[in-house]
Amino acid sequence: MEVTLKHHTPLEVCAHAIRTCWQSFDKSDEGGEKDRALIDRVGNKYKHASTLEHLVYTFYIQGISRALLQELARHRIASPSVKSTRYTLKELKNSEPFKEDDFKGAEQFIVLTGNELVDTASIKALNNLQQILKSGISNDIAKFCLPESYKTELTWTVNARSLQNFIELRSNKSALWEIQNLAKALYEALPKEHQYLYMSYISTHSNNI
Repeated sequence: MEVTLKHHTPLEVCAHAIRTCWQSFDKSDEGGEKDRALIDRVGNKYKHASTLEHLVYTFYIQGISRALLQELARHRIASPSVKSTRYTLKELKNSEPFKEDDFKGAEQFIVLTGNELVDTASIKALNNLQQILKSGISNDIAKFCLPESYKTELTWTVNARSLQNFIELRSNKSALWEIQNLAKALYEALPKEHQYLYMSYISTHSNNI
C-alpha cells in the first residue's frame, strides 16, 4: 500500500472561513499559531465541524484490495476515481500463470493476507481469471471473476470533517486490518502542520498504530 498526498487546502483558508462569521480577519496570522488554535477550538472543541469542510485533501492510494475499496464506499462524503478494470485487466492477461505457492509473484496483482489457505485460493482465482481473459471474453464480463484480494488504486478527495470520521472509525482495532493500515497511512501523508487536527481521532487501541 502506498498513499501520496497530491493536494491540500492551506490552513489559512479554513481560518478565513471561520473568521468570516465574526469578521475577525485582522486577528489572522495567515495560518500561523493563532489561526491553528482557532481552527482547533471552533472545529474540534466547540464542535462547529462544518467549518472543517473548508479543508480538502486529495490522495493517490495504490495497492489496496477491492475488499477495502468496498469499505471506502461506506464513507459517502468523499470523491473516488478508481482504476478501471475495463481498460487495465490486460496487465493480468499478458502475464504468465502463477504457481499456487508463488505468493511473491502474485503479490503484483493481489493483496496477501498472510493466511496460506486464503492466499492460495486468491492465486487460483487469479489464474482462472487470466484463463478466461485469454479465451477472448471481454473485460466487462470477465471481471465478475475478480477475487476480492485483487489490487486496485484510486484518487480520493475528502474534506477534513469526513477524514476525521474515517480515521476515528478505521484506526480502531475492530476495523479490517487493511483499512487500519490505510487510516495510519493517510494520517502520515498529511502535512505536518495539519496533523494536530487528527491526533485525537487515532485509536490508541489499534493493532497497527
